Amino acid sequence: MMKIFVGNMIRDVGKETLLSLFSDYGNVKSVNILIDRINGEWKAFAFVDMPNESEAWDAISALDNKEHFGHVLNVHQARFRNNDRRTTKRYGGRRQTDLPEVTN
Repeated sequence: MMKIFVGNMIRDVGKETLLSLFSDYGNVKSVNILIDRINGEWKAFAFVDMPNESEAWDAISALDNKEHFGHVLNVHQARFRNNDRRTTKRYGGRRQTDLPEVTN
């Protein structure tokens, strides 16, 4: 299974359109277009899950830096960032509660 990042999309692209585009290169398990929490609009990127890695690499090589829907797409294997706050370390600085109280 490979998760593929698709960036620099126009906001009018729907899941069915991406599914059709990636299905030309193999089986697509899912398409996930992210929505901005603040304004409710679709973001300019999506994630596509393809179960077969060789088909996924074929799709990446065929679609990356190619124009689709009026934009040059940025397509690559998704990279995950570690959002687990318990594993991050604090270096310097004070917490808000440690600041002195300001009086006028």
